[in-house]
Parts: sequence; structure tokens; C-alpha cells
Amino acid sequence: MLSNSVSISMSDDDSNETNRIRPSRTRRKRKKPGHRTTFGELPRYFLRLLLRYWILLVLLLALGLLLFESTRIGTKSANSDHSQLKKHNPDSSGNKKNEGNLNRLDPTTKVIGGVRQRCLKLLPPEELEHLDILERIDSTSPVKKLVYLTGTDSSSSPVRGNGTRFNLFTGNQSFAERETSFQVSETVSVHCGFFNENGGFRIEDEDKKFMRSCQVVVSTCAFGGGDNLYQPIGMSNASTQKVCYVAFWDDVTLATQEAEGHKIGENGYIGKWRVVVVKDLPFMDQRLNGKIPKMLSHRLFPEAKYSIWVDSKSQFRRDPLGVLDALLWRTNSVLAISEHGARGSVYDEAKAVVRKHKATPEEVQVQINQYRRDKLPEDKRFNGKKALSEASVIVREHTPLTNLFMCLWFNEVVRYTSRDQLSFPYVFWRLRVLKNVNMFPVCTRKDLVNSMGHVRKAKPLEFSL
Repeated sequence: MLSNSVSISMSDDDSNETNRIRPSRTRRKRKKPGHRTTFGELPRYFLRLLLRYWILLVLLLALGLLLFESTRIGTKSANSDHSQLKKHNPDSSGNKKNEGNLNRLDPTTKVIGGVRQRCLKLLPPEELEHLDILERIDSTSPVKKLVYLTGTDSSSSPVRGNGTRFNLFTGNQSFAERETSFQVSETVSVHCGFFNENGGFRIEDEDKKFMRSCQVVVSTCAFGGGDNLYQPIGMSNASTQKVCYVAFWDDVTLATQEAEGHKIGENGYIGKWRVVVVKDLPFMDQRLNGKIPKMLSHRLFPEAKYSIWVDSKSQFRRDPLGVLDALLWRTNSVLAISEHGARGSVYDEAKAVVRKHKATPEEVQVQINQYRRDKLPEDKRFNGKKALSEASVIVREHTPLTNLFMCLWFNEVVRYTSRDQLSFPYVFWRLRVLKNVNMFPVCTRKDLVNSMGHVRKAKPLEFSL
């Protein structure tokens, strides 16, 4: 049988061609890449921009330089005008920094145990309206009576002189009398200002009569034209009827305030403050004159049961009876004073006083040397209380023991420096029987007052020879 077959010859080339025939793949259409600037091309790129726009760049630099110079010249001129204004009227600027604090009533708070609480725990407003002056009799006090030393010692200078700070107002307290005054007994005789009727700090009889009528008093002072008078706020109607507000001025402050339009009314008041103008201040140092109303309120207000002192740089913003209730009555304290926020040791404070030029190194050294000889410890706490006070707010009950404390404290600032933070720890340590003291923290002080800062520097007194 014949088979039909067909032979087909294939060359190597044909074989290779056949092998190259494969299923076609769909090719993605590539986008034409744009121009990309590589890292190496950056210098040339910026160079081309610079060559193209160099004129515009020069113009911008010139404009910026012109604006800078005009601003600098304008600022310099404004500062020069301000300097000239201060030169001719140094008090014209006042204290703008703290103006936003004026008349603020918002409470100061802190976080305790994860809960935000108010620093000063006042009674609710409806309870404050029914709060009355608490009558307390302390039969356990070791001091029952104070005898204030007086005399006609004409050897004392009427003002500080001859290397001594003693004068007819203070009496010439010897060092032996200083030591005796710290010895506690039922009756204590002590220097406490007002030593001689010719010693100064004279007050009109009408003002004295008013001051004798006060049972609770909030007081402040500004001598030498120093600070403005800030009206108290936040008081209840009950406190308005039961509390006296008294500001002590001298003739310099009176003239300064009248020049600014703040005149005392015919009734003796500016707003809520009864203004008492003091004549014949006993010290050339105005800070020392300010210690008299600050520390000797029991001498100025002999019938008062309680007093609240507020530095002139602050605005009192709480109800006075509510403050007495919160800081004295509920804590069973007779003295409440603001503790120091930055330091705790009197020796650290002495270094700070010198460093800040608030007293001369020599007078601070004399005081600290005496305290070291008396073995005042460097402890930052006495009887569980912080040793150092800031003392811009003082709340106290007028008892024989607290009155003695204030007399001793005043005598120390007379004998040494007028920086009362240095002498407070010493007197507190020496008078160990005074235990019911409430050293309240900084946040409580901030709740009590709006801090305004000092407006102007007090002018020192000038005495003719």
C-alpha cells in the first residue's frame, strides 16, 4: 500500500524564527517622564534662577533693609521720648504691668489629690451675711497683761542719728532690756513705740476717736507718696457695717494723690477707706515708718479685737469677717501670716537681701551675727511651721501674747534692718509659747489680695538741722 506523505524541510533559520513566535504581551504605555531635578543638578538649577531673577532679589533686600532701619529709628525715638518723659515726670508711667489684676474676684485654686480646690475656704455668701465678731477668752495664755514702757528720755534723738535707730518714739532700749523682754510672765513690760509724747506719729483727735471705735480693722499705709490706694472689694453687707478700713498717709502721699485727683472727702473718706494723715513721722527711712501701722495696730486701735494688715501694693478682695473665720476661728489660731514662697531659712534670706541690694551687707551682717550668737538654728521649720514669712498680709487677734509678739518684732526691725522677713523667724523662735500660728501658703495669699506691685518709689524724709 502506498502512503502519501509530504516532507517539509526546515532550515535552522526557520527553526529559530519559529521559536521566536510567542504569545504577544500587552505592553503598558509609558508616560513620557517629565524633567526631574536630581540632587547633583540643584546648584545649576539655583544658579539659573539667580541669573534670571537677580534684579528682583536685590530690590527685595534693599526694601527689607530700608524697613529695618526705619523701624529701628522709630523705636529709638520713642524710647528717647519715654526717657525724657520719665526724667521730667518719673511717676507718670505708674505700674502698667499688673493693671489687669485690679478688681479681680475670681478664686485662686490648687490641685489636691487630683481634685482642684479653692485655696481660701470661705463660707457661702448667705452665711457670711450672718457672721458676727467672735468673742474669745483664752485663760491658758501665759501672758495676761502688757505694760508699755514710756518716758521722758531726752537723750534719744528725735530721728535716727549718731549711728542708732532709736529715738523718742521708740525709746532707747538697751540690750539687757531686749533680753528681758523675751522672758515670759503674766505681766511683761516692753518697749512698743509711742515712748514719748514728743516722739512723733501724731494723729488728729478726731481720727483717734474714730480709731477707738473699731472692733475689727483692715489697715494699710503709704508714706512718701509711694503707692496708690486700692479700694477693697468682695465684702459682705454685714462686714461693711462692722469693719473699719483705715489707710495711713503722710503729707507727701496726700499731695501726690491730690495732684492725681484723689482727694479726701469732707467725711474723711476716699471710697471705703478712712484716710488718716499722720504728722511728724519718726524715722527718715519710710520703710521703718511703715512698720508702725503694720506691727503696732494694737497701739493704734486700742479697742480692736482683730486686725488685718494689707501691704499698700495689694488690693484686699475678700470679706474680712469671712477671712477671720477661715484663718483664725476655724483653725483655732491667734495669728495668721503669709509664708515665704521662695525660701525657708533666715540665713538664706539674708543672702538674698544683700544680693538684691535691699539692705547693706554691713547691717545685715550685724543682725545675722547676733542671731548666730543666740544660736538661732538654720531649721526651715519651727514647731511644724515654716520659719520664714512673706508678711504682706497679717491677720491676728489682739491678745496680750500676740501684742507682745508684734512689739518684739517691731523692736528688732528698729534695732537692726527694716527687712522684717529677717527678724520674724528669730522672734517666732524666741517666743516659744506662741504656738497657735497659721502660716498660710502662697496660694491663700493670692486668694486674699490682688497684687498690684509698687507704683512709685517712696520719697525719704528730709529733716532740717
